[in-house]
Amino acid sequence: MSATTAPEPMESLPARSAGTPVVLDRRDGPFGEVVLRERGEHFEIIANGCFLMDTSDGRSERLLIDVALASLPAGRTAPSVLIGGLGVGFSLVRAAEEERWGRIVVVEREQAIVDWHREGPLDRISGAALADPRTGILHTDLVAHLRTATERYDALCLDIDNGPDWTVTESNESLYSPDGLAHCHDRLTPGGVLAVWSAQPSPAFEEALRNAGFSGVRTEEVAVARGVPDVVHLALRAG
Repeated sequence: MSATTAPEPMESLPARSAGTPVVLDRRDGPFGEVVLRERGEHFEIIANGCFLMDTSDGRSERLLIDVALASLPAGRTAPSVLIGGLGVGFSLVRAAEEERWGRIVVVEREQAIVDWHREGPLDRISGAALADPRTGILHTDLVAHLRTATERYDALCLDIDNGPDWTVTESNESLYSPDGLAHCHDRLTPGGVLAVWSAQPSPAFEEALRNAGFSGVRTEEVAVARGVPDVVHLALRAG
């Protein structure tokens, strides 16, 4: 992915209006355009002209990690977690705050997003979590990683696109397909947890999880100011 000129350091940026977004970085790559914007005190990530996420409310991203840990079998020590999608960093930060997690692996295919966290404005959110010795970043496509990897994880916490019912990037649809869910099942240890973030509830996806051999399928909701709630779909691999 070709890099643009590095964004101006945050310390020298002028005060922003809460209603006027300012582009900090824009990149074109194999998956299209990704943009980092600042709006007031918050950051936004835009992909191919579509809003993906911002830093205004991370409750559902934190819930993704919390419910996965709470759903693991009692007594499992230092469980490993794979986080699919670095995003604005809320899920990674939540995992690093919890001492019970063992290895924390984040899969992110957009080099721009990795750069924004390692050496750009998003470092102020995730810097400590990235420095945690348990944390590792894999710059690769999640679908390909799940298909080809041999390592198993105790939890998969996936926050890819807008969830199973509406994807901005067409190739992300395969993650939620029967083949994609089969790969998720294979990458989990017995008793492991699959947690999937979605911008809206999806009964059809719950049924797809059951058809893929998962048990204990349920949905946790987070109310938002307007519209349908954000949700985390949960499913267990049989022990």
